[in-house]
Amino acid sequence: MHVFVTGATGFVGSAVVKELLANGHEVSGLVRSDASAAALAQSGAHVVRGSLEDLDSLRQGATGADAVIHTAFNHDFSRFLDNCELDRRAIEAIGEALQGTNKPFVITSGVGHMESGRLATEDSPSLPVSAAYPRASEATAEAVAARGINAMVVRLPPTVHGDGDHGFVPILVNTAREKGLAAYVGDGSNHWPAVHRFDAARVYRLAVERGTRGARYHAVTEQGVPFRDIAEAIGQGLGVPVKRLDGDDVAAHFGWFARFTGLDVPTASAKTREALGWSEAGHPGLLDDMALHYFRG
Repeated sequence: MHVFVTGATGFVGSAVVKELLANGHEVSGLVRSDASAAALAQSGAHVVRGSLEDLDSLRQGATGADAVIHTAFNHDFSRFLDNCELDRRAIEAIGEALQGTNKPFVITSGVGHMESGRLATEDSPSLPVSAAYPRASEATAEAVAARGINAMVVRLPPTVHGDGDHGFVPILVNTAREKGLAAYVGDGSNHWPAVHRFDAARVYRLAVERGTRGARYHAVTEQGVPFRDIAEAIGQGLGVPVKRLDGDDVAAHFGWFARFTGLDVPTASAKTREALGWSEAGHPGLLDDMALHYFRG
């Protein structure tokens, strides 16, 4: 199968490309820079020059492939609203190119904005799109699927980890390094689900091969790592004290990232495992991976 991948040189997307190629698929990837094009070509994939802003490049990549995996998203939180709209338009454009076909279209969403404190399953709806939660990836996927396009969703946890991670946990590590303190919020019992990026990549590949239109799949191997355990791992890795924070001290310590520190989204993946025949492939869990890769420099 020939699969077109957006975000093909990103942290998750590059793992997806590697997984697809290792399992006999042909891959084309969307890239915007010369450096990314060279890296992608070296991996054995074809290069499609373009960007999320260039909707024609998305349509071109989708039209020339047998399936599409959309992992690209601009995580510049200072422009979050604009980036959510860019993502919505990209999904719509790819959907238009796939109209009238049965090509699988796998769209990335997340579990970070599910209902707090409850175990999220594949049947749990995402929060409605609103000013408070403008990301419309899943809602747009549902609209595309309702038009008969073979669209489905892979939900990622807040912590997709592995060597080269630049997401939530590295932000916590850098904050602790700068402040000389690893902190957790309240009693630290809130849960962050997690997955190694290469385990997540297998979910995307299996969704392309076996997925069902309108389905939601959870790329989650650890249902919920207590936030206090993450803070304690950071404290040990950096050799700094670990402390509970409450109230105004949370924002003072974490800054703009404070809104994410209280995430409590334990997440199951039993239905994904059953539907796709997916399981872990021996990669380390979050805390072990942190000890291996997250405290260099």
